Amino acid sequence: MKTDQVIKILFIEKSVEDAEQIISLLRNSGIAVRPARATSTDQVTAALDELGPDIVLFDPSVGTVELRDLTRLLDAHGRDLSLIALVAQVDNAVVTDLFVNGARSVALRPQPKQLMAVIQREFDALNTRRQLRRLETALRESERRCDALLDSSNDPIAYVHEGMHVRANQAYLDTFGYTDFDDLLGLPVLDMIGPSDTEEFKATLKGLSRGEKHNGPLELQARRADATSFKASVEFAHATFEGEPCLQVVFRRQQVDASVIEQLQRDQVTGLFNRARTLEAIDQAVAAATEGTKGQSLLLIEPDNWQTIVAGVGLAKADELLAAFAARVEAQLGAHDTAGLLAEHTVGVLLHTRNDEGIKSWIASLQQSIAGGIFDLGTRSITITASIGGSLLGEKNANTELLLNQASQALRNAQSQGGNRSDLHDPAAREKADEERERYWLGVLQQALTQNDFVLYHQQTISLQDAEGEFSEILLRLNGPQGEVLPGFFMPIAEKHNLTPAIDRWVLNEAIEALKARERMGTPTTFFVKLTSGSLQDAELLPWLGDRLNKAALKHGQLVLETTESKVVTSLRPAQEFITAWKKLGGQFALEQFGSGLNSFQLLNHIDADYLKIDRSYMADLPQQQESQKKVAEICRQARELKKQTIAEWVEDAASTSLLFACGVDFVQGNFLQEPQRLSIGN
Repeated sequence: MKTDQVIKILFIEKSVEDAEQIISLLRNSGIAVRPARATSTDQVTAALDELGPDIVLFDPSVGTVELRDLTRLLDAHGRDLSLIALVAQVDNAVVTDLFVNGARSVALRPQPKQLMAVIQREFDALNTRRQLRRLETALRESERRCDALLDSSNDPIAYVHEGMHVRANQAYLDTFGYTDFDDLLGLPVLDMIGPSDTEEFKATLKGLSRGEKHNGPLELQARRADATSFKASVEFAHATFEGEPCLQVVFRRQQVDASVIEQLQRDQVTGLFNRARTLEAIDQAVAAATEGTKGQSLLLIEPDNWQTIVAGVGLAKADELLAAFAARVEAQLGAHDTAGLLAEHTVGVLLHTRNDEGIKSWIASLQQSIAGGIFDLGTRSITITASIGGSLLGEKNANTELLLNQASQALRNAQSQGGNRSDLHDPAAREKADEERERYWLGVLQQALTQNDFVLYHQQTISLQDAEGEFSEILLRLNGPQGEVLPGFFMPIAEKHNLTPAIDRWVLNEAIEALKARERMGTPTTFFVKLTSGSLQDAELLPWLGDRLNKAALKHGQLVLETTESKVVTSLRPAQEFITAWKKLGGQFALEQFGSGLNSFQLLNHIDADYLKIDRSYMADLPQQQESQKKVAEICRQARELKKQTIAEWVEDAASTSLLFACGVDFVQGNFLQEPQRLSIGN
């Protein structure tokens, strides 16, 4: 599931708390949720119109809505969505009844991982269905255009269904000597074939009807209406006509020498297939993979340090070296393998009918052949090595662009290891790689805490109501081995290994030091500092923070601690106790992602928040989203009644800023207003 997509969920259940737990579960996994809740058929109808849900989560025990009635409502609404039933335990009779009455899936409420997997699967399936409909629409449009182009083509083209003509263009009629298509309608295509080639043509048609592919054109004698004949090259392609499967048959009279065609498909320097022919071969391999063909793989091969080598041997010898390099690759190919030049010095190889070990063995053999040989270039002799990156081809990655990207990334990985290396994209190895990556970054985080390798940025929060002083959001970065790393990458690892309280303390300490510097300049400043859920349950944090603030003796500066609404909901009692104690110290608190839950304002009965940071999902295309504008305006209205201040994050354009001002938002923040800047003691 793409985490940048907003998933619209309609909850049909009696417990708001149970729904909030699921929302929190999704949000903690990085998935944006736009929820609604209904407990009656009237509320369901209203939510279908207002929310337009992607998924409906139905609790059979709700009592006020029957599954059959719900299914009828959903069908009548006409929107494609996924209906998931939520149950406490598996009961065969209950599950059977749920599926019979319209549920697409059944999720177990006590099993969060299974629940997440079901929601993710159904959302992915929904997006696939929507994409399929778009593709079908595009296909119909393409077929309409193709039909319009058919009559303008100079090539004789006919559509054949079960051996009979169902469509033909004017060039086809002219070629075979017919004046009107009515003369051809229902006529067997075999009547167009000379007697000597009838059996071969018939066998080809039978094979194509079984889904087999015909390699290359069929050479035969074609027969006109007047019984004269001519030599033709016939090409076949699967097509549809008026929704029915058929064959497109193209007769070409002009014969091109096979050696000329072969020459046009070859690269002039290396003798391998050129880029166009290689991409065609990759497309064919991908098509075969979608039909279940196994054992295929794509490899990308490049000489190491090519630019340096060319600078040494000279441009005049570059082509000679590349040709010799390509010859080493070609010498390793099997009878069914294909090699071609995909870029200036990148050779692409399609291997067939090899298992994983066979592919690795082939790669090792090629690298040994290249590295162990000598390349003679006139009076000079050099040795080179090669890096190889590739990807196994299966049904799941049967997409040309995806396959090339996977192989290209593997090649870059191999080259980054120093050359003469190989890397093979293998989905089965991802779990091990993730574990190794986590161990590595855990070590980086532990080192960062001991060596102050974290960095703070701040982004101004602009007041739309002329509030006095400066307001800024504090943003954390990590000085990683290859540059600064965003918290979305390392904080999940830190949270898993209970490092977040220590990181929070480091951030708070640095923020207080920066406030002290502002204090000396007499600048009233408010810093919003994010707090992780682990710190809400850290009994020693507030005493430590209170001591640090007392020593800092701040008069004009202050800290506003903030936590996401979803984390507060799932840790309500500890959060309530923490915020109450923080308020006694004179601090303020902000709720992030406010408005993302079902009853966000009800949460304020338990949590005394000073600021409400409106959920960023409402900022996406705000000028075009009337629903989001209404929701933001309603949040601001209720916040004013409760004497809470509102903040809109991720504001990216002037139009949104104007709308937010009209809605009554107190503060705005986003890259449009100011990019995050490095925080130092002096600014």
